Amino acid sequence: MASLPLVGVPTDLKQIGPHPFLAAGEKYVRAVVEGAGALPVLLPALQPLLPLRELLERLDGLLLTGAVSNIQPHHYTDEPSYPGNLHDPARDANNLALIPLAVEMGLPILAVCRGFQEVNVAFGGTLHQKVQEQPGFMDHRENLDAPLDVQYGPAHSVTFNPGGILAGIAGVPSLQVNSLHGQGVSRLGSGLKVEAVAPDGLIEAFRYDGSGFLLGVQWHPEWAVTENPFYLGIFKAFGEACRGRAAQRNP
Repeated sequence: MASLPLVGVPTDLKQIGPHPFLAAGEKYVRAVVEGAGALPVLLPALQPLLPLRELLERLDGLLLTGAVSNIQPHHYTDEPSYPGNLHDPARDANNLALIPLAVEMGLPILAVCRGFQEVNVAFGGTLHQKVQEQPGFMDHRENLDAPLDVQYGPAHSVTFNPGGILAGIAGVPSLQVNSLHGQGVSRLGSGLKVEAVAPDGLIEAFRYDGSGFLLGVQWHPEWAVTENPFYLGIFKAFGEACRGRAAQRNP
């Protein structure tokens, strides 16, 4: 275990009864272990922030997970939040500070769903708060009444940009992915390059157009990661980048 690269997984605030808990979804933790071949380290999202640089100096990668909450819109727009929109201010503060620092320090980053949106906002991009209400876009949300295997089942195709990371992993021009999000990229952040788009043109994946490994996907490749070769390929690529970082950190 000591030789495994260490991947930081920032936490979400979960209210269980009268007590707040800091937690990360098991599917993400398991995907780091089984997909990336790395050891997950939970990073508590607290306010005031922990010393982030000192934390990142001990890590070999960063996984930004999905969540039930959405980024508070004041981070990217003057529009108010809509009624019932769930927020996690501590996670916003933590991750929006972690992302540019991790990029500066050369840590590999894999960002999923909310994490994908966090990267876009951290790079100066904006979001649609309700993709399904934007002209020309389809409804990308899951059916919450369906079993989890159906919610996380194939929902629509994504088309890969030739020469990108995902095109290399997939080996084909397009594939089916799951879709469980109500928000999405409106304006792409500066320095990010499109990796894949949905049939309606919504950006579904991007990478950082600079040095290092930063890949963001709007879908959920952590779900049943060892059963889906494409999803597993994403985590394996992330794991390889983390091992490269670990070799540099511990020559």
